[in-house]
Order: sequence, then C-alpha cells, then structure tokens
Amino acid sequence: RGHGGHRPDTPLMWLRYFMAIENGVQPDMPVTDAATWSAIVPLSGRSVAARSSPVDFPDFTRGRWKTTPPVKLV
Repeated sequence: RGHGGHRPDTPLMWLRYFMAIENGVQPDMPVTDAATWSAIVPLSGRSVAARSSPVDFPDFTRGRWKTTPPVKLV
C-alpha cells in the first residue's frame, strides 16, 4: 500500500460520492477539482519531455476558484 489511506480510489471516497449523488447534494470534490488533479500527470510529462520547461496549467474554473466558497464536509 504505502499511500497512508489517501488514495483517491478508497472505498470511503466512493461511498461519500455515491451518497452525495443519491441525496442530490454536491460531492466533496467538484468536477473542476477532479479535472485539475487529472491534469497533473500529463502536464508533468509534457514538462519533463521539454527538459523540465514550465507548461501552462489550465484554469478549469475560468477564474471562479477565486470566489467559490470551499465545500463543507459533513
């Protein structure tokens, strides 16, 4: 294992996700956060292929991250 229980595919994470969907409430992680986390590996690969050059990181929220309140965990 070695992930300390912080893997994104833990059963608790899936349980909370499906409970949120079933109850019609916002999941713990907005889709824009999921897209951001998913972009890290391919963008890192692009940077490494370019001899560690910086690469632009897309803002999937189109600036809404500045005004969106944090998700409240229950």
